[in-house]
Amino acid sequence: MADHAYELNDLPRPVGRTRALQRLTRSLDALVASNSDPSTVAGRAGMLLQPALADPLLLEPRHCESWEGRYRPHLVHVHPAGRYSVVGLVWNPGQATAIHDHRCWCVVGVWRGLERETSYDLHDDEDGEPYLVHRTSSVASRGEVAVLVPPDEDIHRVENAGEGVAISVHVYGDDIARLGSSINREFADDLVRECAVPWSEPVSWRTLDERY
Repeated sequence: MADHAYELNDLPRPVGRTRALQRLTRSLDALVASNSDPSTVAGRAGMLLQPALADPLLLEPRHCESWEGRYRPHLVHVHPAGRYSVVGLVWNPGQATAIHDHRCWCVVGVWRGLERETSYDLHDDEDGEPYLVHRTSSVASRGEVAVLVPPDEDIHRVENAGEGVAISVHVYGDDIARLGSSINREFADDLVRECAVPWSEPVSWRTLDERY
């Protein structure tokens, strides 16, 4: 497991410039000004993001550019006080994130292509060593939205599930210009096991942090 940064924390706070993004961020500004509960804010942010995904001009062309070696993040917009950030993630075919969890609430919407999300449960064995077990896997297409709210278990991997470029829009409940990433930890692939031991129950990384 390792902390991971998008290498975005040296950039100034950007402001989304397309009309569709400005409509979305005005609504998000009002939302975070009137609510502080992460579950409430994330759920409503998902409802605001979904219609925006139908606009083919939501992101600028520069925020649709990919990298050859790995998926590419674009910091698109950050709330003036850092209450939330909008990031565009661009995957070429075959590209994927590491297995990871998040430090803040996160709303993800597919804007182009297909994306597969694979979720995992965290367990610890009889020696107290952590390991992961596959929970679910699903493919999302344009317009579909997912909501993650830590400390609920949110360990997952996201990957391009199609033959073309995939682009998703992520709204994170923190200042990504300052943090560099919403990722709390990355988890090595060799932590994944086929099944849990019979007596084992899922645990939280935050619980393990408190324990150790």
